[in-house]
Amino acid sequence: MSLLVVGLSHRSAPVSVLERASLAVDARTKLLQDTLAAEPATEATVLATCNRIELYADVDKFHAGVAELSTLLAQHSGVGLDELTPYLYVHYEDRAVHHLFSVACGLDSMVVGEGQILGQIKDALALGQELHTAGRLLNDLFQQALRVGKRAHSETGIDRAGQSLVTFGLEQLADGAEVTEWAAGKRALVIGAGSMSSLAAATLARAGTEEIVVANRTRARADRLVEILGQAGVPTARAVEMAAVPGELTRADIVVSCTGATGLVLTAEAVAHALGVEFETATQAPEAPAVAAPDELDQHAAWVENGSATTADRVRAARRAPRPAPASGPARMHLLDLAMPRDIDGAAHRVAGVRLVDIESLAEASADAPMAADVDQVRTIVADEVAAFGAAQRAAHITPTVVALRTMAADVVAGEIARLDGRLPDLDEKQRAEITQTVRRVVDKLLHAPTVRVKQLASEPGGAGYADALRELFDLDPQTVAAVSRADLNDPNRGRS
Repeated sequence: MSLLVVGLSHRSAPVSVLERASLAVDARTKLLQDTLAAEPATEATVLATCNRIELYADVDKFHAGVAELSTLLAQHSGVGLDELTPYLYVHYEDRAVHHLFSVACGLDSMVVGEGQILGQIKDALALGQELHTAGRLLNDLFQQALRVGKRAHSETGIDRAGQSLVTFGLEQLADGAEVTEWAAGKRALVIGAGSMSSLAAATLARAGTEEIVVANRTRARADRLVEILGQAGVPTARAVEMAAVPGELTRADIVVSCTGATGLVLTAEAVAHALGVEFETATQAPEAPAVAAPDELDQHAAWVENGSATTADRVRAARRAPRPAPASGPARMHLLDLAMPRDIDGAAHRVAGVRLVDIESLAEASADAPMAADVDQVRTIVADEVAAFGAAQRAAHITPTVVALRTMAADVVAGEIARLDGRLPDLDEKQRAEITQTVRRVVDKLLHAPTVRVKQLASEPGGAGYADALRELFDLDPQTVAAVSRADLNDPNRGRS
């Protein structure tokens, strides 16, 4: 196993970089295809959410793999390699497994314990399977990550450690008030009809909003979400075209936006116009200058051993940088932007009467969120599951060799029985069957203890060499062993849960 992950997340990069590096579905497909075409990688899949972009691959060379995956992420994200490199983190083999299992449990989420990441991991696996870029290792890894995540949520109270990003965002908008009291009687406009927008609409419905309007580029999806809200008992829910958003904005108290658009959905000027206030575009703050990056990728190897201290320092510095002050006065419109890249102009928070919460402000708020005691229990689960996964992978590595050994033994038995038939042609069927069974039992007993023991030894750390030793001792044909591996990989029932 040579699992490598190269990525960036809200923990390693400022939101402005994450926003620019976000990958559309088409870009993810091309990224995976190009990764498989690269020499170091034999498998690949990508986990891309609003908070992280991670490329997972099975590689045969660490340094070449890090360089190639980093370059591919830069090419397909559109962020230059020199600029992207300081924010990348690298995990290898068991540490990569530990990272994904932690992500699956919600330990690495912006809001600790949120469960939506499991659906995103499932989507990443499905994309790799659809494109045939996920092979044995990544299928096993992501299937196990899903099981680990479900186990963490069912066996611990990690759900109490945090909530969904939607709920957390609404709590930030409510600014200390109970969300149910704050949202009661308000009109809400939800832009987008994907999973996050649907969750936002359902959460607002439970909170008692008076009306929910859903706008989406594809009207049929907006209609479907409204139908679901109606089935859930929401009395006033309706769908509109995206062209109707400016008019609906004038009536909305709460706006939640999460679309796949690559540009802004709501400008600061549009928000100001809906509220009937003035907004000067010249007062908008300029983009922060890019942080200079080192020329070499050698630092990645150090990150594997020492963690991403340099990256973390950069992110903390970026978050400490002063942001333009929001407009003063009571909020008349509450904006929640959950999209990456952002849907709502960040300058909207300076419009009089507007309160804006976006991914960046959520990251800042969540940095000080309390951790539940259940987190320690989840960490124990993750550590145990990482050890079990590593042992299973090492044991699986020797299985084709053991199968090839037993196949060779069976061929020897069959050959000797055939020779016996030539020497003793007068044996009746009963005698021949008894002799055959006896010889097979002898061979099985002789092989049982060594093969069981070699599987146990191979499952331990450093046990990869036992497969080579077994092949050498019994002069096994490498092609036979490889054929067993290919047959196992092509089993249609393999990896199903």
